[in-house]
Amino acid sequence: MVMEESVERIGIAEEAFDRVVAASRQLEASLDAFDDILDDLTLLADYYGSSEWFEDRGADEKNKLPKDLKRGVLSEDLPYDMLSDARGLALRMLEIATDVLYLV
Repeated sequence: MVMEESVERIGIAEEAFDRVVAASRQLEASLDAFDDILDDLTLLADYYGSSEWFEDRGADEKNKLPKDLKRGVLSEDLPYDMLSDARGLALRMLEIATDVLYLV
């Protein structure tokens, strides 16, 4: 009876262990990728709403930019939403990190 309970407990713990290891590896890869684009994120945060952004947006409104130029960064919503999403991810990472720190 005791052995059956131990086997069941160990099986459950092993499954949890495998999920944690897999998720940790995936998270590490994602964090590495996010870390690699921090300079890009800084550039976009500095550009959005800057005098250069307003100048570029004005040029776009006056049709002074090439028609085939990708210009999503000149919209108001796309950069704002992206920056808000990045902030939300950062806050979520902090919340998760706090929970994990209390476990270990």
